[in-house]
Amino acid sequence: MFATGIGIPVMATLNAGLGQHLGSPVAATTILFAGCLALAALALTLTGGPPPLARFAATPWLFYIGAIFMAAYALSITWAAPRIGVGNAVFFVLLGQLVAAAAIDHFALFGAMKTALTAKRVLGIAVMGAGVYLAKKPV
Repeated sequence: MFATGIGIPVMATLNAGLGQHLGSPVAATTILFAGCLALAALALTLTGGPPPLARFAATPWLFYIGAIFMAAYALSITWAAPRIGVGNAVFFVLLGQLVAAAAIDHFALFGAMKTALTAKRVLGIAVMGAGVYLAKKPV
């Protein structure tokens, strides 16, 4: 997960640059997802292929909307990074992730394991948010 975290600002920077060169954040994001689809399809093939069709039909529709959030993230970071900086864009992404993760855990949303939002966790999230802010704040 640490390596994935490293990859997020790298991806944001590269895709923002592609969007700038192409003059279209949407085109850059489309290229990003085309590459992702190709790599995911290869991984699916190498790991035994897709599950039976009946499993897709039996899966609640709610679990399919994650793609909307991924597309919104990729489009927004590709558009925002050249305008406010990669660090600022990622700062707001991280802050949103902290708040959303706490809410998802506290209310056990979408089948997540329930973890109460205690005062200690709120303090921890606040400290993490402050740390991210201070790490990005200009000197």
